[in-house]
Amino acid sequence: MNISDKITDPIHKKLFAVVAEVSATLGVDAYAVGGYVRDLLLGVSKNDIDIVVIGSGPDFAQEVAIKSGSRGVQIFRNFGTAMIDFEGVKVEFVGARRESYDRGSRKPIVTDGTFEDDLRRRDFTVNALAVQIKQDGMGDIIDLFDGLTDLRHKLLRTPLDPEVTFDDDPLRIMRLYRFAVQLDFEIFSETNEAASKMASRLEIVSQERITEEFLKILSSDFPGRGLRMLYENKIMQIIFPEVANLAGVDQKRVFSKEYHHKDVFYHTTEVVDNIAPNTNNVWLRFAALVHDIAKPQTKRFYNDIGWTFHGHEEMGARMMKNIFRKLKLPLTQLEYLETLVRLHLRPIALAKEEVTDSAIRRFIVEAGEALDDLITLCRADITSKNMNKKAAYLANYERVMARVIEVREKDALRQFQSPVRGEEIMQICNLNPSKTVGIIKKAIEDAILDGKIPNTYEAALEYLHEIKDSVLQK
Repeated sequence: MNISDKITDPIHKKLFAVVAEVSATLGVDAYAVGGYVRDLLLGVSKNDIDIVVIGSGPDFAQEVAIKSGSRGVQIFRNFGTAMIDFEGVKVEFVGARRESYDRGSRKPIVTDGTFEDDLRRRDFTVNALAVQIKQDGMGDIIDLFDGLTDLRHKLLRTPLDPEVTFDDDPLRIMRLYRFAVQLDFEIFSETNEAASKMASRLEIVSQERITEEFLKILSSDFPGRGLRMLYENKIMQIIFPEVANLAGVDQKRVFSKEYHHKDVFYHTTEVVDNIAPNTNNVWLRFAALVHDIAKPQTKRFYNDIGWTFHGHEEMGARMMKNIFRKLKLPLTQLEYLETLVRLHLRPIALAKEEVTDSAIRRFIVEAGEALDDLITLCRADITSKNMNKKAAYLANYERVMARVIEVREKDALRQFQSPVRGEEIMQICNLNPSKTVGIIKKAIEDAILDGKIPNTYEAALEYLHEIKDSVLQK
């Protein structure tokens, strides 16, 4: 099979012409391999290209850089690889190699190998496809492991015995489910069974690499499917037990039909799937994943109403710090996640009561800059299968959200704080930095939120003069 007609990007054509020239000059065969070839066949544009050469990858890359005028060749001699930026395309050159593994480590022992050795060491057959780059015609596919058939059938399968593949490099277990959801492929049954069987080998992989793959699953078009596969194949129990523990937690109430799913884990995957079409923000998707994370710990049974989860939102918010540390997540996102988890029930509570402007203002201020994302999360959290009930929930919810948006704009609460700052309070009240300054500042903020005074500097300053003597006398 020849796919030269599929190489239409002019920069890619130019790159391959240079590579073919260097290949002829050095007498060294060169091949485009892996994800680039796979995506080319799937009609997906890719700007990262891996090239295997039968020889030294760094030496070949330097020759390509000289002939093309590319700058900034990055050479990694210890790994036998080199990277160049070819007019915005990242190209990695590596010599053909074979790998062997010490069972206690996923770091391979790398030695020179044949081209077949190089393809054999790859994770899946659809990633073991190659195209030789040469001057006298190019585009012929090299397919040693029937990857073209698997690509047509949208199937993920390992080139070698899957247990050997996953035992050698356990991160491939995570990559299996990541590719399944990114490509919308099925998994060959023996490959899936081996991944489940070898799941405990993930314990030797660094947390950063596992988390990177997990977030890619969460960022895909089908994140809920990925989460379900991870759980059903015993992977989630190892990489994120707090999420796995949601399975089997029954939410059904005894005397009420007001429940959206009997199982918190599967409800959670629905929420993630609901939110996915509305945001590419992986942290908002992560909030959908963990919004009910504390339900197992807060589950209580009462004879008159059934199961309850009082306080799960607050406990869930408090769990975020440990989860972030364990998963090696960026702490810059911690406060955002805590806010979303802590407040995800507030709109529902507001929808059940006669909402005052004061309650709306306090909700807006607590949500802060996360307000719009919180609204998106709360909409996604409505997963009832009863269409009439779901419509009623949404109608009440939209009514409250309309009030939220109205009050936020009317009262200028986007970035709320007392219009009178602490320094001015100290000057007017003749105070040093102290707890009293905070008490006065909070009294002004409460007056604005309760609607006693408008959210303006003049009104706040006048209110300060009204209350300062009574506060100072306490």
